[in-house]
Amino acid sequence: MSELTHTDPRGQAVMVDVSHKPLQLRKATATGHISLQPSTLALICENLVKKGDVLTVAQIAGIQAAKQTSALIPLCHPLQISKVDVTLTPDDAGVNCSATVICTGQTGVEMEALTAVSVALLTVYDMCKAVDKQMIIGEISLQEKTKTDL
Repeated sequence: MSELTHTDPRGQAVMVDVSHKPLQLRKATATGHISLQPSTLALICENLVKKGDVLTVAQIAGIQAAKQTSALIPLCHPLQISKVDVTLTPDDAGVNCSATVICTGQTGVEMEALTAVSVALLTVYDMCKAVDKQMIIGEISLQEKTKTDL
């Protein structure tokens, strides 16, 4: 059975065995965007959304999501994350989100970075859905993934 096989001999899905891999410093950065109406963006920037401080709540949600990725994504390895940095920045059309996740481990942290961005943007959506029916979440992608020998 090849190292990349994701099923056991009975065809059952299994978590990939990474026990033979060395510990490495792993880092991944993902980004995404939510398009908002100008009036919604103004409410966010002026901290007037009824549910509270949208950007801060979304940042915390993204951090929590990165830490819970293995509970959300089947067969994803639980990781000892060293750092999660989630940044939400308004632009002319909405809010950009960037998440960088770092750990020392045997497998990468790209799923954690992508999950952080996704949940942060979903949180913006949830907090603004009462005032904006035209929001669009998109452009979620992995920007960088690195591993460095220790």
